[in-house]
Amino acid sequence: MSGSVNEAVPVLTLRRGEERRLRSGHMWVYSNEVDTDKTPLKGLAPGSEVVIEDNRGKPLGRAYVNPQSLICARLYSRDVTQGLSNSFLKKRVEQAISFRERLFPDGCYRAVFGEADGLPGLVIDRYRDVFVLQSGTAGMERVQEQVAKVLVDQHQARVVVAKNESSIRELEGLEQYTRALHGDLPETVSLTENGVAYSAPLAAGQKTGWFFDHRAARRHIIPLAKDARVLDVFAYCGAWGVLAAAHGARDVMCVDSSALALDFVHRNAEANGVAERVQSLQADAATGMKELASAGEKFDIVVLDPPAFIKRRKDIKNGLAGYHSINELAMRLVAPGGVLVSASCSMHLQSEQLLDVVRASARHIDRFAQVFASAGQAEDHPMHPAIPETAYLKSWFVRVLPSL
Repeated sequence: MSGSVNEAVPVLTLRRGEERRLRSGHMWVYSNEVDTDKTPLKGLAPGSEVVIEDNRGKPLGRAYVNPQSLICARLYSRDVTQGLSNSFLKKRVEQAISFRERLFPDGCYRAVFGEADGLPGLVIDRYRDVFVLQSGTAGMERVQEQVAKVLVDQHQARVVVAKNESSIRELEGLEQYTRALHGDLPETVSLTENGVAYSAPLAAGQKTGWFFDHRAARRHIIPLAKDARVLDVFAYCGAWGVLAAAHGARDVMCVDSSALALDFVHRNAEANGVAERVQSLQADAATGMKELASAGEKFDIVVLDPPAFIKRRKDIKNGLAGYHSINELAMRLVAPGGVLVSASCSMHLQSEQLLDVVRASARHIDRFAQVFASAGQAEDHPMHPAIPETAYLKSWFVRVLPSL
């Protein structure tokens, strides 16, 4: 281990020239960037800490590793003496939460967003005194109990849940599970967003129960909602649809394939006093939209908020076809002069590509598309400027008119 700043911590040496991305601010090391002759990767335990050095032995920072993953190391500090200690975790979590508290004093937000908050692989969503974390990597799995203690001691957490069921864990060789790290595992979480009260399933729900990332985008429909007919496709628990109803939409239809999700749509509509104006249709998106089109239905606002159709680069061709298909179906359901909200959370789909999907769909069915707004992820999902993967969410707001 000659050349190490800290003899107690193994060194991971990069191949010549492979340090450039790290020096520019990125935090990931890929397995093919490591000089395995100098520093065998296979001998390191998943989640263990290392010092990263360039091929000349110059330290680049401190990271944790996983030899089983393509992203074999994730940098968490430029200080090579900094371990993943309680004091370090406390400082990073406090740094993240104090910012969100200023933005969202109701206590409902994404509290930690991985690399963008200097805690790669860790996501924490806050529902007032209930915190739900996801450890996406072996390194964060090792310290999640310490993180839970920080949340209890410093942020008055009544419950801390590990909802470790993300697909990235498979790439890390980690099991999937949901369990309480502190307190009792609740069936549901409650929150407010844009002034509207919601609840969502926790253990049986998607991700951490809720999707805070579209909060900023959803604000755009508030001034458009009054007296509108609204179609919320891929509705999940009704974040878009119930918001529209709460702001005066006269009729809202929520489409989702999950009976559980639609049960929460109606719970949320009831909680906000708009139950009589919110309906639901249990169907997959394409089937539901075709059924509504066959019935001659038209809507003033149609929201398309699908899951990621492109999870890997090799999915791009099929994923794009999927986006084209649902956008064309949705556009046919927009009343003349109405609005289509077209969103995507696919990291591998660029915002301009989604806009081109909207353009092509409009031309294919002879509509004039007038783009008037766009949105990315909300303020509690900051992006890391050197890691484009942290800017994954995009949405376009389009007025749909008869062809010129």
